[in-house]
Amino acid sequence: MVNLVQTPGLESKIPRLDYAPESTIILEGVSWLTFQTLLAEVGESRSSRFTYDQGVLEIRMPLQAHEEPLGMIESAIEALADELDLEIKKLGATSLKRADLKKFVEPDTCFYIQHEAAVRQKSAIDLAIDPPPDLAIESDYTNSSLPKFSLYAALGVTELWRYQQQTLEIYLLVEGNYQLSETSLAFPSLPVAEIPQLIEQSKVVGQRSAIRLFREKLERSL
Repeated sequence: MVNLVQTPGLESKIPRLDYAPESTIILEGVSWLTFQTLLAEVGESRSSRFTYDQGVLEIRMPLQAHEEPLGMIESAIEALADELDLEIKKLGATSLKRADLKKFVEPDTCFYIQHEAAVRQKSAIDLAIDPPPDLAIESDYTNSSLPKFSLYAALGVTELWRYQQQTLEIYLLVEGNYQLSETSLAFPSLPVAEIPQLIEQSKVVGQRSAIRLFREKLERSL
C-alpha cells in the first residue's frame, strides 16, 4: 500500500477515497492546486507514480514484474539508437504536465528522439513551451484506472508503446487519436516482434547477454 503524506486540509478537499487492486489508490475530487501541494509534499524521491486528469488522481506503486520488461525495452532502444547513430534523450518517469489542461502523467519511461536537439540542454521540461517527448512507454502489468491514451494524446505525445502480456503494441497519434501501427515512427527499422522475445530471452541467458545478442542481430540486419 502507498503511504500518503498528510497534508493539512487535504482530507476535506477529497470527497471519496477508493482503493483499486494491485497497489493503486484513486482519489476523486482533487483540485489542481491540492494536487500540486501533494506533489510538493512527497517530493521527487519516491517510487510511486502519479497520474492526474481533471480532478482524478491515481497513485500507483510499480511491481517488479512491471519494471523488468521496462528496463529491457529501454536497453533495446539504446542499442538501436547506437546502431543507427542517433542521439536520444531518456527522461524515464519524468513529469509531463499541462496546468491549463489540468493533466499530469509520469510515463514508465519516455524519450526525445526527433526533438532531442530542441531539449538537449534543458534541465526541466515545460510543455507550455517545449515539445512533448517523441516516445512514451507504458508497461501495463498493472492496468491504470485512468484513460492514459486520451491523456497522452492531449499532451501531444506522437508515439506510445504499450507492453503487456508478452506483446509490444505501437500506437501513433493521428488527428488527435492513437492508432495501432505495425512500425515505429521514431524507429522504422525496429524489429517490433523481437522485443518481447528479447524480454523472455533475458530470463534465460541474463539481461546483458540478451542485449548483446540483440545488438549482434541489429548489426547483421541494419
